[in-house]
Formats: sequence, structure tokens, C-alpha cells
Amino acid sequence: MCCMDTHSILRNLRRQASEMRLLEQARGYAAEYIAGMRSMPAVPDARALRGLESLPRALPEAPTDPSRILEMLHRYGSPATVPYNGGRYFGFVNGGALPAALAARWLADVWDQNAAMHVMSPVASALEAACEEWLVSLLGLPPGTAAGFVGGTSIATLCGLAAGRDELLRRAGWDCGSRGLPGAPEIRVVIGEQAHASVYKALGLLGLGRDRVERVPVDGQGRIIPSRLPRMDGRTLLILQAGNVNTGAFDPFASLLPAAREAGAWIHVDGAFGLWAAASPLHQHLMEGAELADSWSADAHKTLNAPYDNGLVFCRSREALAAAMRAAGAYFVFSTERDGMMYAPDMSRRARAVDLWAALLSLGRSGVAALVEELCSLAGLFGRRLAAEGFSIQNDVVFNQVLVTCATPDLTKATLALLQGSGECWCGATTWNNVPAIRISVCSFATTEEDIERSVRAFVTAREKALRG
Repeated sequence: MCCMDTHSILRNLRRQASEMRLLEQARGYAAEYIAGMRSMPAVPDARALRGLESLPRALPEAPTDPSRILEMLHRYGSPATVPYNGGRYFGFVNGGALPAALAARWLADVWDQNAAMHVMSPVASALEAACEEWLVSLLGLPPGTAAGFVGGTSIATLCGLAAGRDELLRRAGWDCGSRGLPGAPEIRVVIGEQAHASVYKALGLLGLGRDRVERVPVDGQGRIIPSRLPRMDGRTLLILQAGNVNTGAFDPFASLLPAAREAGAWIHVDGAFGLWAAASPLHQHLMEGAELADSWSADAHKTLNAPYDNGLVFCRSREALAAAMRAAGAYFVFSTERDGMMYAPDMSRRARAVDLWAALLSLGRSGVAALVEELCSLAGLFGRRLAAEGFSIQNDVVFNQVLVTCATPDLTKATLALLQGSGECWCGATTWNNVPAIRISVCSFATTEEDIERSVRAFVTAREKALRG
């Protein structure tokens, strides 16, 4: 490519950056998508998936007109999306996106801020500080708790456990950040038998090992049995969960944490979707005692319905989290204001606190409680209606998860396959007590009682078709 071509391309890009027509085009497509979202199938159908084949496979040599790019994305991309705000998607605890938060995300994307340091983005720094204060209060965490804004609970758990590992070793006279793990005092990891896969991933990444953990037996709902908890000591990482991924059950924190805290263990609570129970007067009893932990992880893009991606790590000791995430460089410009990179592993990152701040502000304390309670209420309704139709509910529906089976394992699997293919609603598969089950996660603010009734009818229809073979 000659120099003149390069200059021409760059001039054209700079001209496009100052034009409003592309944003208006995108706005039009977005409005069309939102208007039709509730009539879309719960997951893309075969025709929509075939449409993706029309997207370019090879990178073209010459630039492509931006208007054409947007047109292709909308024509072929929009139908192949999963409409989380459509009201009938119940898979993977995927939340929707609140209107104010989604609009704020658009504006934040235009700002395109790097939230690493205050000097890079004063507004991102200010909004992170506000969100930290609001969330610590809303979730009943100890005053002064630090918050880090990350991609999701997988990274949030990694951060909380890194802070715990390093702090336990520091107390034992070992600086893990500078000396590494070879030769370090041994750290015990105590975990429930049904801990989430993201916890094991974090343990592997941190060098603590997936297979060397001490697994504690759980009850029929997946909660750690207090009498089976081993004796804790000052070199123990105890990992508990707020919201079992299948049943939604919460570990009995009030019976587990006091002794572990007295022994000097570091306690982490994995609360991807369940930590938000603390914001609801009706459900905060599920979190009783969890405030005694040292670190917590959660997703705002689940129960709170902030846009993706929006993960949160909280740490009682601001110094411990900052020490685990520490980075140094002569070119860094740290300030007396909040520098977000001090509490997260990544430096360059989007200003996700903008849409989180908008979500919290649009709801207020009472609105967050109402959202949590509505999701839980709809989950309860879903379970009762399915039970009335002859399905078996395998869990106590204490939060937003419902675990369903049919009369036989084969019928459960066949019913789920037909349900997923119907487009009426979408639920995931799981195994519970070595038996196939259907896992329902009610997690979107857009879901209504009508959506639940429609989905129950889809379950019944799928079962009838499965019985007919």
C-alpha cells in the first residue's frame, strides 16, 4: 500500500468519526431490534443461524464502508442473538439489561474511557467510587470494604482468592508477590462438594490446585453441612457459596463463619447471583452471617440486570486487595482519587461502572429489593405451576433457581430437547444426584407472569410430544 493510500484511508476514518449518520443508523437498527425482541424466538432458529454464513469469512484487502458493516450486522447478526430481554430465556443465570443502564452503556461506549487511573478518566473514577459506596451499603458489607470492577464472577473470585492467598502467606512471613509459590508455606483450601466450576478455575490459575482441595459434604440442597466442616487454622482458605448453581441454596453462613474467622482463616463467598439477596428485606436472611467473610464475588449482569460485562469483587481489607493486584511503572500517575487498576487485575479496561451506576441509580435501594423479590417470586410461580402439571421440582425454591425432572431420565432429556428447539423458551440441562434435570434461572427484569404461563405450556407441549415418541 502506498503512502498516499494510507493517508487517504486515515483521512476517511477521521471524517467518519465526526459524522452522526453512523450513530443514527445504529440507533435505528437498535430501535427496530428492541421493538421486535419479545416476538423473537427464545434462541435463534435454523434460518437465523444460516444467515451468519453471509458474514464475510476472509478479511478484505480494502476498507469496507461502515454503513454496509452496520447493515450486515443488523441483517444477519440481530436474528442470531439470544434475546435476554425477551422474557423467556432461563438459561445460565443470564440477566437482562435495564433501560437506563443500557442507554448509559451506549453513551459510555461513545466516551470510550479507559478506567485504569483517575488521570485517564475522572468520570470513571468518580462513578466507581460512588458504586463502591452504594454497593457496600446495599449488600450489608463491612464499612470500608473495597470493590474491584471486573468482567465477571470468574475474575472476581480469582481476585478475592488471590488476596486471601497472599494475605495468609504474608501472615506466615512469606511475600508471594515477590517470591512466588515455590517454597512457600502450604495453604489449605476447604470447599463445598458442589462449588462452582469458576472456583476451581481460579484455584488452578492461582497455583493452589484443583485436586488438592478438602471437599466438605453437603446436604440435599447443596449446602455445606456445618458438622462436617474440618477445623480451620490461619493458613486456610474457606470458600462458601451464596446461591448453588443448580438449586439456588445458600451455605449456612451463620453456622460456619464465626469459628473460621476466630481461627484466622480467610473466608471467600462466591455469590455470582445470590449475593444480591442481601439487598432484599424478604431474602436477606439467606445471607445472615456472610458479612463476617473477608472477600465476596458477584455479577451485576445477573440479578441486578446491568449490561454485560459487569463483575464485582469485594474485599474487607482494601490493602490486601490492592497488594494482590499491585502493578508498578515509572509512567503510572496514581492520585489521591480512586485509581481503579489498584483493585482489579487488568489495567486498560472499559468504564463498566458507568452502566452499573446507572442501573443502581435508576432502581434505588427499594427498586433493587423489588427486582430481587420479583425474580424470586416468578421462580416460585414457575415451580408451582410445573408441579401442578405433574413435573417434579427437585429443589426448595428459595431464590431464582428451579430444578425440574420428568417421570424418567429419558423423558426429561427428550422433553428438554423439544423445549429448547421450540423457541418458546430456553432452559439448560444439568445433572442432579446423578439424574438428568432441567435447570431454570429466572434472571431478567423483562420476565412477566404471562411469560411464565407461556413457558409452562411449552413444557407441557414438549413433554406430550416426547411421550408420543
